[in-house]
Amino acid sequence: MTEPERGTAAPDAGLPAAVPPALRPSTALLTDKYELTMLQAALADGTAHRHCVFEVFTRRLPAGRRYGVLAGTGRVLEALPHFRFDDAELAFLEEAQVVDARTIDFLSGYRFTGTMLGYAEGETFFPGSPVLQVEGTFAEAVLLETLVLSILNYDSAVASAASRMTSAAVDRPVLEMGARRANEQAAVAAARAAVVAGFAGTSNLEAGYRYGLPTIGTAAHAFTLLHDDELSAFRSQVAALGPGTTLLVDTYDVRRGVENAVAAAGTGLGAVRLDSGDLGGLAVEVRRQLDELGATGTKITVTSDLDEYAIASLAAVPVDSYGVGTSLVTGSGAPTCGMVYKLVARADAHGVLQPVAKASANKTSQGGRKQAARRIGEDGRATEEVLVTGPDALVAAWAPESDDLRPLLAPLVMEGAVDSRWTGAYGVQNAARTHQTSRAELPRGARRLSSGDPAIPTVEHRLG
Repeated sequence: MTEPERGTAAPDAGLPAAVPPALRPSTALLTDKYELTMLQAALADGTAHRHCVFEVFTRRLPAGRRYGVLAGTGRVLEALPHFRFDDAELAFLEEAQVVDARTIDFLSGYRFTGTMLGYAEGETFFPGSPVLQVEGTFAEAVLLETLVLSILNYDSAVASAASRMTSAAVDRPVLEMGARRANEQAAVAAARAAVVAGFAGTSNLEAGYRYGLPTIGTAAHAFTLLHDDELSAFRSQVAALGPGTTLLVDTYDVRRGVENAVAAAGTGLGAVRLDSGDLGGLAVEVRRQLDELGATGTKITVTSDLDEYAIASLAAVPVDSYGVGTSLVTGSGAPTCGMVYKLVARADAHGVLQPVAKASANKTSQGGRKQAARRIGEDGRATEEVLVTGPDALVAAWAPESDDLRPLLAPLVMEGAVDSRWTGAYGVQNAARTHQTSRAELPRGARRLSSGDPAIPTVEHRLG
């Protein structure tokens, strides 16, 4: 090695080497520092092992939204067994003096042994809905706050936007292709959340691998530009992928592109894709041209910065499917759901569970354990979100007293054991079915894209 030139700064030998790009096996440092400093103080004053109940909810929906869609629950449960402080994590905490030796010793044996109840992934939610309830000691439960919120806030924002898009598309498939507009891991989460809310597939192969999602994609404009002319590019693609492929026809002139597409693949061409211009007008012209050429079964898919409003505007034109990227992975203007993780009950000095609540202006919370149910009218449509409150023993033992109440809290983790029905590929399929049923249950008008109040009110039913 040569010495650095005069006048330039020498590398600091104390700086750590670059972190390898591979995913770290532990999820324990995907958190905020104050979770650990709270733990340190609680261990010191003897309150760390008090029994506690935390609750995840949102105080309000994004402006104009009529419902939210819960997504990410399965990812929380997948991350939970890996929330371990191994040697590398403990060494970092010690070297960076994040917490003291007593806290590091506690973290070395950390395992969540508590319970989680929550709404089924894919369920719709409203202001105040207790979508996740985490119960255990303060020490066990407080550490999970940041991890839980970072997953649920993002995934639910994407799923909520995705539901509006699939609703606007009615029976036409919507496909996720937003990986290049998001962090590489967020892209996987977004693809998963989109499928929970009804998307038919994703361009992201990692999402397909992890969660068994259908993957889609053929060629971009670069492939056409690579070749000497459009026809030779199309012929090459058809030779490689078969006549059922989708050909991108708007690199140059769309009308000429459609002619070349049919010339290359024949009338059995699978689909053409439009990615620019007046998509509605072009779709009408392309449909007419394809039919005139005998390619009556060839489908038309459209992309290009679509959102739920653009999809709705194309409802009357001959489009067969939609590809959505940027608007999806950014929550279509609402990139977070505003979910919070609040302590709602904790044991007092005598071991008796007491409700606690924040009273700050515009950030209030309601203390105490809760149950939740959705009231269903005679027409099969939801009429209200019911929050059951009252003395802890009564709430914990509550069950619906009438057939018109559908309970919403399901067991997710029992004494630290994750229920695998909510994870992996099966968990995504389960969540997609749940969403389809839950959205269909909402009152008429809930799926309108125009601004409005939450589709159903949230009401309190107090016991005792």
